Amino acid sequence: MSDSVERLYQAVLAARDLDPATSRTARLFRSGSGKMAKKLAEEAIEVVIDAINGDREAVVRESADLIYNLTVLWASAGVRPEDVWQEMNRRETLLGIAEKLPKPGVKVAKPTLRPARRPIAAIEARAARKRH
Repeated sequence: MSDSVERLYQAVLAARDLDPATSRTARLFRSGSGKMAKKLAEEAIEVVIDAINGDREAVVRESADLIYNLTVLWASAGVRPEDVWQEMNRRETLLGIAEKLPKPGVKVAKPTLRPARRPIAAIEARAARKRH
């Protein structure tokens, strides 16, 4: 998947200076980071609504839109996909899964030399169901 996001990121960079009359990406860049952020938020809300409604196919389509708009915002902010993957790896090292970090003030155990991976409950439960 990271290769797909990297290809999308490179395509976004290539399209940012195209004619805004023919390129949605160039239009977003011309409109500024505020508009980019608004489009990202709109897509996120659409994913949420479709998920609540149980519309799997719409969740897939809107998730693709969400990833596209996130990638445009990254490019505008000078964030590369590899920067995000490095942060995900850092979190996995700390927590055993690349989840959201705890709020400030919440103690996180310092990793040992080779941290043991914390089991992921959802994956463990799925495996247990398959065994039965």
